[in-house]
Amino acid sequence: MEKNLIFFENFLKISSFKTIIFLVLLLVIVGIINMLPKKTFKFSAKVMIGTLAGLILGLVIQFVANFPANPMEVKFIAETTLWYSLLGGGFISFIKMLVIPLVMVSIIHVIINMKEDTNIGALVRRSLTVILVMVAISAIVGFGLATFFEIGKGVTVSNGTREAREVANMVNILKGLIPDNPVKIMVNMNVVALVIFSAMVGMGAKRMSKKYMDVVQPFFGLINALQKIIMSMAMSIIKWMPVAVVPLLANTIAQRGLSALVEVGKFIILLYVGAIIMFIIQMIAVSFFGLNPFTYVKKSASLIFLAFTSRSSVGCLPVTITTMTKKLGVNETTANFVGSFGTTAGMQGCAGLFPAMAIVFVTNMSGHPVDLTLFIMSIIVITIGSLGIAGIPGAATMAASIGLSGTGMAASFPMLSSILAIDPIIDMPRTMLNVIGSVTNALMVDRSLNQLDKDTYNNMNILEDDEDKNSL
Repeated sequence: MEKNLIFFENFLKISSFKTIIFLVLLLVIVGIINMLPKKTFKFSAKVMIGTLAGLILGLVIQFVANFPANPMEVKFIAETTLWYSLLGGGFISFIKMLVIPLVMVSIIHVIINMKEDTNIGALVRRSLTVILVMVAISAIVGFGLATFFEIGKGVTVSNGTREAREVANMVNILKGLIPDNPVKIMVNMNVVALVIFSAMVGMGAKRMSKKYMDVVQPFFGLINALQKIIMSMAMSIIKWMPVAVVPLLANTIAQRGLSALVEVGKFIILLYVGAIIMFIIQMIAVSFFGLNPFTYVKKSASLIFLAFTSRSSVGCLPVTITTMTKKLGVNETTANFVGSFGTTAGMQGCAGLFPAMAIVFVTNMSGHPVDLTLFIMSIIVITIGSLGIAGIPGAATMAASIGLSGTGMAASFPMLSSILAIDPIIDMPRTMLNVIGSVTNALMVDRSLNQLDKDTYNNMNILEDDEDKNSL
């Protein structure tokens, strides 16, 4: 009897009848979504249905467990969410699998096939300017909201056992962006360094083609073939998005207790408000460059839902680049460069909005004044520090650590422990802001370079038909 219990509890991870019920319920939901007719329910509609189903499913799990303070101590929740992670986490893993080859091949492919009059220098300068300005604006919004509502005052948060991580100085942060080992930057998911390395390979091949085209022609053919193959793989994986968002969001809701949400409720609410404000600012920025913001939102709807539910900026990268090039008319060079760079460095959510709010939160809790000096220091540290967190797991945590250390409050980092405990809840709007921010940046850069295909951007026929075609 004990051996049977060990088999079900420790190996199979199905020891509760409730676990079986919720696994069957997930399969039923997935089956229904897959059976929805494509002509009636377009790709974006299916993603929305999956998101709503995941939210309801997560709440039902919490309800059945009587909304426990520590959900993961409830056996059936721990078992159910573990099995759910097989589908949801597996989807994200498949997308992440393609990130390194997609970025590397796409950058090289774009450079070797670009027209002779393309100005790489102008692209880099304008991209960096737009990315840093948008991060600074995001930090200002976060700092302003947190200060106005006095976030952190009167809140008692356990210091816990966390310690601030060691933060590199500015020289080391910038040096970290320089690729020193191609294999190392791939393993560490340092996409910024990978973009630089790939660009150098592409430019080298492009230069050699002028003198030795017969020699480098096989390399050109290989890159062009790999680009087609990898994009085909990406589309095959993306078609599972509507069903994958169900367990992704259900797990996020089910694994977190309501007590943690109440304790830092103001922080959560203000973070969502800040994300909405930044989203509005992005729409205004797009309008400033002569583009219809509502067209932009409609065509990016499925990407927004994926970013919100997946909580992975890097994992969304294939979809981000496809959305920019296929639906919004962004030049491939701009899409790959700005998309790859902006999704992992200069993130408006994780590296802008969140650390600014965290600084004010900790400052108020520790009894220090929130003044103009702190404001200026915070914006400078957050903006520059946003370039140094690419490819690091827990980017928002590192960004908060950099912000607190840069403003002289490294010792107060443990005060964020209860916020970090409910990180998945606040990571959803942060990730959405990261991803949609990189799309906004690419549109502004491409428009300033007069390379945006406005016909594609304004063509609403691409909104759904292209999604369904690509998901086949």
